[in-house]
Order: sequence, then C-alpha cells, then structure tokens
Amino acid sequence: MGLLSELKLAVPWGHIAVKVWGSQKNPPVLCLHGWLDNANSFDRLIPLLPQGFHYVAMDFGGHGLSSHHHPGFPYYHQSFVSDVRRVATGGTVGSMETENILTYKRRNIEHMLKVEASQKSPRVSSPEELLQGFLANNNHLSRECGELLLQRGTTKVDTGLVLNRDRRISLPENVIDFVSKEMFAYYTRSLQANVLLIKATQGYFDVRRENDANREPLLLIQDMLRAILKERFQYVEIPGNHYVHMNEPHLVAGFISSFLQSQPRTSSRL
Repeated sequence: MGLLSELKLAVPWGHIAVKVWGSQKNPPVLCLHGWLDNANSFDRLIPLLPQGFHYVAMDFGGHGLSSHHHPGFPYYHQSFVSDVRRVATGGTVGSMETENILTYKRRNIEHMLKVEASQKSPRVSSPEELLQGFLANNNHLSRECGELLLQRGTTKVDTGLVLNRDRRISLPENVIDFVSKEMFAYYTRSLQANVLLIKATQGYFDVRRENDANREPLLLIQDMLRAILKERFQYVEIPGNHYVHMNEPHLVAGFISSFLQSQPRTSSRL
C-alpha cells in the first residue's frame, strides 16, 4: 500500500501537513507521531497494516512540514489536541503527571522567551553531520529510520540542511501538560474508544532524559486504564525500544492489524 497523497490543511496560523494512504472510502485511522518526530514515523509500518483502511498521518504544529506557531503563541498540549480536531474535521494526546508542575511551566515560559528573543539564524549542517547528531540524541534509532525522519524534518538550503521543527518545542515542557492522578482518571472515564497499549520492553527509558528510571507513571497509567476500561483495554509487551515501530515494524504490525480489524467499521469519524 503506497502513499496516496500529501496534503496541506489550512489553519489560522498556516497549515498542517498530512500524509494519506488508502482510499478515502475506507474507515479512517489517524496516526499521531511522538515529540520532535514527524509523519514519516509511519512510513515503514502502514504498508504492513490492513489495506481496507484510510490512514492519515499528520505533522503536529512546529513539526515536520507543518507551519510553526506565530511568535508569542506558545505550544501547549491542548494545541496538539486542537490540531487533531482540525484534521479530523477537515482521541486525545496522551497525558502525564508530576508534582513539579510550576517548575515545568516556568521553564516553558523562560525557554520560549529566550528562543523568541534570539536573532540567530537556523544552524546549517551537512546531511551527515545532522544525521550523526540526530542519532546521538536518539541512540535507539537505526540509521535508516533516522534518515527517514530527517527526510521530512529538514529543508535543503544552499550550504546544507536546516531542521524544520520550531526551536521552541525542544523542551518537553513546551508540549506536555502534566495532570494529576485525579484528572487522568477523569479523562480515562470519558474515553469512548477501545484502547490497545503496546509497550516496548526497553521503551522510552534512557532515550532522551535522565530521570526515566521511574516506571511508576507508566504502571499507574496501565492500572488505571485496565481498571476503568476493563474489556475495552488491551495491553501487549514486545521486545524493542522507543522506536520499535520504525526499527522493526513487523513486531507491532500484527497486533495493530488485529486491533483495527476487531473494531466497529465507520467511515464518518477518525
């Protein structure tokens, strides 16, 4: 199943870039990439999934080929939920919690103002230099998959390549809203969809941050989803790391295919 088309959906600050596979007559499946990645995250996975669906992979604002937010307009978790709604009409993005919400919010504002005050031009790098730096920051990503993400995540200029993504999203605090256990439970009880959670055994831990040895938030999320959604929640563990869906897409394709084919068919909702 090859890529059908590349689209640009108009939004008030520019456009949201979208990739589409499969006939529009089929039930839609919206594919959402991770922080600092882009829609190319799904290039190796979608060809392994059932062909009877309409797959839509979007670049969140400030990522990939989507427009950056205007200066002074920060990136919030709700911004990405809004992006999803705009694409769906033209779920939720996952939640986390922490006791240090004010600290993260303060860093968010300080970082945004610092970047906006900077007059530096985007750094220009050679393709190999940029790739090596990208792989160093994402050491669980294969070279082939790194090249795939940078294919959509960079723009060619006269002297090399520049990153497309907005520098303001370089801190996770800029794109993640931390919520309490009570709020997460409230969100979960509002879910109407079935949920399949695929956990890679190495997962996100130690990929980008130093404090990921604490598995408590993930276990909390699992337990709460299982307790509230009951039979509507499925959990699977597979060997691999944070980028297993790119590095070894065949390990997850079977579970996702079975999940998609078990859902009620509809062509009216993403």
